[in-house]
Amino acid sequence: MKTARVLITTSLLLTATSVCLQAQEPQFLTPAHFRGVINDFTPITVGASPWELHGPWSLTLNRESQTAKFSAALTMELSDFGQTVTNVNAVARSQHTHHITMTVDTVVYNPTDCPLASAGTPPYTARIEVTGTANIEANGSQAPFGPSPLQVCIAGGSQVEFSNITLVFTGGSGASGHFGSQAIHGVVQKAD
Repeated sequence: MKTARVLITTSLLLTATSVCLQAQEPQFLTPAHFRGVINDFTPITVGASPWELHGPWSLTLNRESQTAKFSAALTMELSDFGQTVTNVNAVARSQHTHHITMTVDTVVYNPTDCPLASAGTPPYTARIEVTGTANIEANGSQAPFGPSPLQVCIAGGSQVEFSNITLVFTGGSGASGHFGSQAIHGVVQKAD
């Protein structure tokens, strides 16, 4: 009889614990720190080659206040596409840097408005979205197009929960004219 009571009590406690864990808000089940690398190209504009974008990024979530801090340090240069033997040099490639920082007051879990995976690639599910006004520097000074609206989404698949990041400069801002209005893609290297 005592064994049966202990088993029933243990079973009830395990069930209650499971229900409590499932009922927790997504922010308490999500890592607080993410980092990785951006590697992408901008669209080709008329008469020019696309820009290459490369560099590290990080995102820190504050679970209690539901705020976030995002930063990226990107190098940008014209790609080989459209270059000739005579103009493949530093001047012709227009290399420059961008530091992008953003602090946001709202974190959205399981968003529905993030970019989808590219056609012909395995799908992924958007898990985190932060949107706000990003400060953008170019070569260490304020970029000529100033602060701009930015959407950052972290997504993943069935085996790696947090694998992809997209950046989208929105609202017809000066930044969308410079980086393009398409999703800029990268990889999540670490989530903890």
